[in-house]
Amino acid sequence: MYTRVIQESIPTPVVNGIPVAGTWKHSFEYVNLLDIHRPFSKPLPKALNDSRIKEWQSFLVQDERFLLEATLSNVKFYRWAQVFLYDKESRQQLWYRKILPFSGWRMPLTLSNASVDSRSYGIFFRIHDWLDANMVKVDLDIEPTYSRPSFTAHLEFEIDETKLEPMAVSLLFSEARSMYSYKAFSRVRGDMVFGGRHLSLNGTKTVGLFFDYKGYYPYRMHSTWCNAFGYIVPKDQTGQKTYRYYGFSIAENQAKETFKNNENALWVEGKLTPLPPVRITQPNGIQSDWIIQDMEGMIDLVFTPKEPVCNELNLYLTHAEYNIPFGYYNGMLVTSEEEQIHVHNLCGLGQKLYMRV
Repeated sequence: MYTRVIQESIPTPVVNGIPVAGTWKHSFEYVNLLDIHRPFSKPLPKALNDSRIKEWQSFLVQDERFLLEATLSNVKFYRWAQVFLYDKESRQQLWYRKILPFSGWRMPLTLSNASVDSRSYGIFFRIHDWLDANMVKVDLDIEPTYSRPSFTAHLEFEIDETKLEPMAVSLLFSEARSMYSYKAFSRVRGDMVFGGRHLSLNGTKTVGLFFDYKGYYPYRMHSTWCNAFGYIVPKDQTGQKTYRYYGFSIAENQAKETFKNNENALWVEGKLTPLPPVRITQPNGIQSDWIIQDMEGMIDLVFTPKEPVCNELNLYLTHAEYNIPFGYYNGMLVTSEEEQIHVHNLCGLGQKLYMRV
């Protein structure tokens, strides 16, 4: 059975100018990768070091009918905001993307009480990280167009680190360059207005994943993520169904050493199981089955895409391809307590990113 050392909390993943590798159960007080001393072999001005840091915050929310994914990203040469809403019953999609030149916003350096927002024509998108109040708040307001209805959402992630176990990791690309991620899986409450319909989301049937990323990613960056969540519905001794929510976030990236530390995690009712490194393959292409397996017998999944969403961006000296198909997961996961979770037609997203910037 795979195990990983979960370290005690530290204020920041950069200690005395050196990035440290590890896994923690709590958020950092402060994350600023510019505190790393000489991340490149030659000393560079602070502004050039900053231009090499890619950072974003995103979330994925799902109830019995809707799946919502949204991202605010800053790669310094440009920034983007995107929103994807999928109605599982009608198969109706809302897809919105805004790309703006240069670094017009800065991701928060702390999750205690800070925010980032995008205010541009047709969209307002704000993420307020407020872990001091045990929550992350999201506000979205998208204006209608000829081909797309309006969309408004106000969401609250209930992230109380004394009751659930998020995961923070720091992974090394080299001795002096690293990436950081924070992932939390929690219940979500709020409201959505979509095409004139008001939808109230309650925390008993609505859950979500919240992500915070920063990193000195390589010039040619490629990463693959698999994210999904739902409910385990066993019957107790009286024959009554008992609902337990669970979710996973699994990734394959360019970090040097991924056995001791990686960003793979499984949660059952808020309890964290760190997962081993995986291999994610698409033998017949991105729109065919994805095979997700490890070497420890804890992950054996197949992701079958159903609704492809592909973005491609070509600008001078930069290129990006971002595929985020909606689909279904089937297979098996094992918790740290050796409980087998049989995954059957679990709704989720696959995400495959290639970026040259």
